[in-house]
Amino acid sequence: MIPFSILDLSQISDGSTISDALASSAKMAQTAEENGYSRYWLAEHHGMPGIASAATSLVISHVGAATQKIRIGSGGIMLPNHSPLVIAEQFGTLEALYPGRVDLGIGRAPGTDVATARALRRHQEAGVESFPNDIIELQRLLGTPDDSQRILAVPGMNSHVPIWLLGSSLYSAQLAAQLGLPYAFASHFAPELLFDALHLYRTHFRPSEAYAKPHTMVGVMGVAADTDAEADYLYTSMQQSFANLRRNVRKPFPRPDYDAVANLTPDEQAMIDHMLRFAMVGSPATIEKRLGSFLDQTQADELIISMPIHSVAARLKSVELFAGLPFMQKVQ
Repeated sequence: MIPFSILDLSQISDGSTISDALASSAKMAQTAEENGYSRYWLAEHHGMPGIASAATSLVISHVGAATQKIRIGSGGIMLPNHSPLVIAEQFGTLEALYPGRVDLGIGRAPGTDVATARALRRHQEAGVESFPNDIIELQRLLGTPDDSQRILAVPGMNSHVPIWLLGSSLYSAQLAAQLGLPYAFASHFAPELLFDALHLYRTHFRPSEAYAKPHTMVGVMGVAADTDAEADYLYTSMQQSFANLRRNVRKPFPRPDYDAVANLTPDEQAMIDHMLRFAMVGSPATIEKRLGSFLDQTQADELIISMPIHSVAARLKSVELFAGLPFMQKVQ
């Protein structure tokens, strides 16, 4: 048994508003907490009409205020988009508001298109190239300052917010191992290097002050419903969403539609099948069999689930059904 967590993008579903999306995130976090999930993370994306979590720290605070004990955090903050000092101040503030509950997951990707990334970043090239040094600076700003430290994060210093490294490549696995950080692999949409990255991370892990041994989290897309047929229908929303990304079509998160999926090109279908290789879709019995095999293969310490479902009621039902699986270690 391992902890289960939720990864949320505050999806703006077709027919709803940004305010609706943010209210749904709060309700989903409450449902996750009631059902014993360990963490509720939000992801930084920009310029996407189907995603409301661009101001990630604000949305984390929003779900923190709606809950009592579930850990809250980022999955992740795209650090090259920001100054480490700004992120230290934001997450130091979150830790002050919600003591002992905050995680800082950080990634290297822009979380958007090239033009928007240029608009976001201080230095377009240096942001990525300086990523390892920015992580070290962020750790320093969140830690106990020394006498020689001229720049202080207030709030931030002495908060010791736990940092996770997120990624979908061997680069991120190696960096997490070198820095002795916990590592979350984005297998929910980038499955290709999952097992190589986990092996590399575990093999080369260097113990740090915070973590004596490697600690891994893996991600899956999850759509649970009472029947396989209902889950398959709900899942057509995610399939359409990925096809829209490939086409560079920016829309709110689509309603379920079998006909739309039937009209995908062979290339689009192959891309979706590959990227969503580890999607867990079906009734609890179907998911239990598939997820059990996945967890056996990865030997992960934690699982995080993204639930791309158009209907809020169906999304909350999926949260409850996943919580009923025998692999979940519930937080009391």
